[in-house]
Amino acid sequence: MRNVQILSTGSYVPERIVTNAEVDAMMGESTSEWLLANVGIKERRWMAPEQVTSDLIVEASQKALERAGITAADLDLIIVSTDTPDYLSPSTSIVVQNKLSADKAGCYDINSACAGWVTALDQGAKYLMTEPQMKYILVAGGYGMSRFIDYKDKKTANLFADGAGAVVLGVGEEQGFLGSNLLAVGSFHDALGIYTGGTYRPCTPENMAQFGGPKVEFVKKFPKTFNTEYWPKLMQGALDKAGLTFNDVDQYYFTQLNVRTIEVMMDLLKQPIEKTHWVMDKWGYTGSPCVIMALDDAIAQGKGPKSGDVILFCASGGGITMASSVWRWTAK
Repeated sequence: MRNVQILSTGSYVPERIVTNAEVDAMMGESTSEWLLANVGIKERRWMAPEQVTSDLIVEASQKALERAGITAADLDLIIVSTDTPDYLSPSTSIVVQNKLSADKAGCYDINSACAGWVTALDQGAKYLMTEPQMKYILVAGGYGMSRFIDYKDKKTANLFADGAGAVVLGVGEEQGFLGSNLLAVGSFHDALGIYTGGTYRPCTPENMAQFGGPKVEFVKKFPKTFNTEYWPKLMQGALDKAGLTFNDVDQYYFTQLNVRTIEVMMDLLKQPIEKTHWVMDKWGYTGSPCVIMALDDAIAQGKGPKSGDVILFCASGGGITMASSVWRWTAK
């Protein structure tokens, strides 16, 4: 099997900065102090009225393509992770393919909520390992959750933001992809999500009158210790396949929902906090692409991985779905 590598990264956040104070005004209630102390979010980015999820993905993808030294015409496959698509159907990936003019690339979407981008990365790696005719795969994620915020719900309205991230995968002399692991706990599928708009609750006049349009709904609580309970076993499964330990990892990139959870996790793993990086303080929670956005930001700040470093992605999302992936950094 071939050696799969991350060749480049790219990310994008919209221009509009929305402060905690602005969200408080929209909600009619002040949660800024609590949010900053308990979650770590200071502000977030929301897309412009004329932008859609595919636009964010295209911006991030163009950066990744340029840094990889290739064009969209070189792509063999585009995998897009999103749970805020442009349309219910067709896929957002086909819109991205068209906007990039990636004419020879096949494409498809996956929706594994906020674990989606790491899941898509796993799929992309395995395509390249086993498909000798493929050379380059774009793995992108986009999040446009500002379109689905319920300002009456103080549990969610101040969290969500918009953004996108992407990597270009290719093959090389050294193996970059080392191992992955997926887990799920399906009993929480009805806890947090966008429940209007699909076949479960279609946008009929009756449903629209009773429930309103599609929006994020926090229906039931998750256990507070869920991530600290499941993330270690999730990551351990990926590390076991790679033949590595937690101490072998040079950099960790977690779901960017709550900086306090990341702090607790690093302490639990007995790892220095300097081994991780976060962006939710300035960009809010950007769902599926948040982990690659964090990596791209670390690189931009000169804090990213060095050649030969081991990096680990760990993500979880609604459902509950979880994904972890371990890589050796080979990008120059």
